[in-house]
Amino acid sequence: MQEIILQARDIRKTYQEGTVATEVLKGVNLDIRSDEITAIIGKSGSGKSTLLHILGTLDTQSSGSLKFKGQELSTLSNSDKAKFRNKSLGFVYQFHHLLGDFTAKENVMMPLLIAGISSATAEQTAKNYLEKVGLLSRLDYKPGEMSGGERQRVAIARALCGQPQMVLADEPTGNLDATNASSVFDLFNQLVHEQHTAVVMVTHDRSLAERCDRIVEIKDGTVNV
Repeated sequence: MQEIILQARDIRKTYQEGTVATEVLKGVNLDIRSDEITAIIGKSGSGKSTLLHILGTLDTQSSGSLKFKGQELSTLSNSDKAKFRNKSLGFVYQFHHLLGDFTAKENVMMPLLIAGISSATAEQTAKNYLEKVGLLSRLDYKPGEMSGGERQRVAIARALCGQPQMVLADEPTGNLDATNASSVFDLFNQLVHEQHTAVVMVTHDRSLAERCDRIVEIKDGTVNV
């Protein structure tokens, strides 16, 4: 059963540079539900990534309310926000952001170890998720030894291995060719629905957005659902 886990109300964001104030978000209202992939689309510079960063507590709104399961996130300290992100969120980016000196297995283990999970459990969980994304044969490969599609699948395994309640994806297939992009999205879609995760995906690809459960368009700093 779908559950509203994140509520954004009248989210506004203004960037100040000297005497110039630029209002990027102008009162965004948005509900994010579990077991649903929400696509955020809009023209370049419309505020898609800004909104995603605010939803993930990587940036702070100028005003407005952001609640995760009833808890106001803007009142959390920086350390509590970091703990919240590690425990409740997963992130997937256009550029995988894997650690180049570590293997696929070690990259997937990293957030689990940070969360205090034992090395043995983290290693087994990493293996399980790399198997889910079809990379059991790449456990000991470093990012430089893998293709772009393989690296992005490692990033998906890393984002989902802690079974987060919400995943934020910023152009997760934007750096892949059409075939790999479709394959990665299919895998992403399968895993998040298996885990009943809420997903917010920023994309410029309209055909990809139409495969999501819901489309939210940012225009003139507000959203059209």
